[in-house]
Amino acid sequence: MSRCPQNSVLYNGSHCACQVGRFLNVSANSCITYDGSSAIKTDSGIDYYAFSFPKTFISFDSIKKFTQSQAVFLEATLLMLLSWLLFCFLLRFTKLGGGRNVWFKIRWWISRLDVCFATRHWLDDQKFVVKRKTELGGTFSIASWILFTGLFAALLYQIIAKRTIEMHNVRATNAPDLALFRNDMEFNMTTVSSMSCSNLRRPTTLLSGSSGFNEDKVFPISGFLNFSCHNTSLGPTISLKCSNCRLHQDFLSVSWQFVDLPNSPASAVGFQFNVTSKDHIRSDHVSFVSGTLKNGTNSDNSPVTFRGTDTNILIFNLFPRLYRSAKDLRLVQPLFHEFVPGSILRETSQLQASLENASDGLMNTTLYVNYLNSYIIESENQNIVGAVGFLADLGGLYCLSMMLFFFLLVQCEFRIKRLRNEDSILRNIRSRRKAQEHWDKVRKYVMYTWNCRTLDVDDHSKTEPGCGHFMLPSVHGNGSVRGGVSSRKRRQLSNIDLSFHKQVSSEKALKCDISGSAKDKIKHCIGSNDGVAVRHQAFPIGDEIIPPPPQLDLKSGSDIELSDIQKNFQRLYDYNVMLREEFIATQSLLRDLTAKTPSPGTESQT
Repeated sequence: MSRCPQNSVLYNGSHCACQVGRFLNVSANSCITYDGSSAIKTDSGIDYYAFSFPKTFISFDSIKKFTQSQAVFLEATLLMLLSWLLFCFLLRFTKLGGGRNVWFKIRWWISRLDVCFATRHWLDDQKFVVKRKTELGGTFSIASWILFTGLFAALLYQIIAKRTIEMHNVRATNAPDLALFRNDMEFNMTTVSSMSCSNLRRPTTLLSGSSGFNEDKVFPISGFLNFSCHNTSLGPTISLKCSNCRLHQDFLSVSWQFVDLPNSPASAVGFQFNVTSKDHIRSDHVSFVSGTLKNGTNSDNSPVTFRGTDTNILIFNLFPRLYRSAKDLRLVQPLFHEFVPGSILRETSQLQASLENASDGLMNTTLYVNYLNSYIIESENQNIVGAVGFLADLGGLYCLSMMLFFFLLVQCEFRIKRLRNEDSILRNIRSRRKAQEHWDKVRKYVMYTWNCRTLDVDDHSKTEPGCGHFMLPSVHGNGSVRGGVSSRKRRQLSNIDLSFHKQVSSEKALKCDISGSAKDKIKHCIGSNDGVAVRHQAFPIGDEIIPPPPQLDLKSGSDIELSDIQKNFQRLYDYNVMLREEFIATQSLLRDLTAKTPSPGTESQT
């Protein structure tokens, strides 16, 4: 004799059976108590929502189970809103760092998010309305959108979950109406026990009858139902399937038996059932009822064992329902009606006596189905929220979100004066940084182009050695270029060839004795590039024969043009040409004087 599992009893000297209210767990080799819930669950098969979402896109049932109510949306909205406001508040205590650190960039982009209140900031009287994007406006703009999004989600949840009404109408039926109900039905009955399908005696017939007749009729089960059995972890499951059912009879009943096998007595501790019904053509909607039965009407919920000759009856009612709002969908709604327990054992001694009695070696189960075909329940849903009402609610939430934070914005700017023009602080810092970056690019370009070793930039313009004596304008703190040359003009100026060819030697001391007529000689320099004759003043021939350089015309401010710069370069070029001509003329004059001067021997002869 093999050892009996834990929590079992011994009968007939060599056989084992689980105690009352327990069944065998094969994996643990122990008899355990069945703790299944006795709640009965029923679903009508049709969900009426104001908005229908595709099943592959979103499952509203899963969202509803997760959220439970609108409070989840509102709490999440409040948490996000407070987190955003706290983040922006703490961000104002960070240093700007000259516009180069990450905190300045974050604050700058927050000001760029001012999309709701950009034209509604504090403005002095008699000023045009301008678009200003401030950090405070960006904070309140995003806060208003967070609040609106959260309220909008809560509104959708309310509309989907609660804004529909289902109306029912009961009317008498006739044969043509009932003939239109063609459903696929399935009855699954699991006997929670240590048994298997080997203990089953398959039924061969079913009992049917109609109201008004005393005689019941017996039919072969194969003509109505497909009977099958398969083993599960809880015990054998009986499946009764009917395809394209047309139930004309008032009731239908099927019975089956489980009998004793060695070390597998015919006993059970409960039942599980699941009855489904769906339209034969439109199978996307299913009506069902499911539940667990443990001890019948016993109110103390104590564990029992079902075993004996008395049958256990499971009674179900079937209601024909017509869904008008689902294109006249016809479904048979199954409902659990009653459980009538058969032979029940409550004590271990009773169980041992029954196990040793050969006449108790069976367990009967009967499925009784009552088809309530006298009336049809017509269902129709109505949505109390239409398109106009939804848009009105949506507009109200938007106005509430915007007006709340607009009021806060006005109060902050009214009570804190420095907030009225806070946008200029960030803009000035960013403008100075951008101007400095642009000027650094120009300096690098000049250094790379003319091979400048150093480039001194201060409040005074300096001539850079090695750069062709080019005058570099200085940059002030606000990024403007002294001398009136803007960044755009500097880029145009960079395209000009600034190479100067030194064609005239720089001799400083040149002493010669010239005639008086030569001292009064006037030189003119004619500009050849712009077609304008540039007349220079007369240069008296004395100790200094090199005339002063021409005066450059530089306009103040940002009005300088590229043509003015080109003219100034042309004057410098013409000045160099004039110096060369003057040098050549002076050299020729010296040669003529040397040739005409008589030698000392000639003077003595005369």
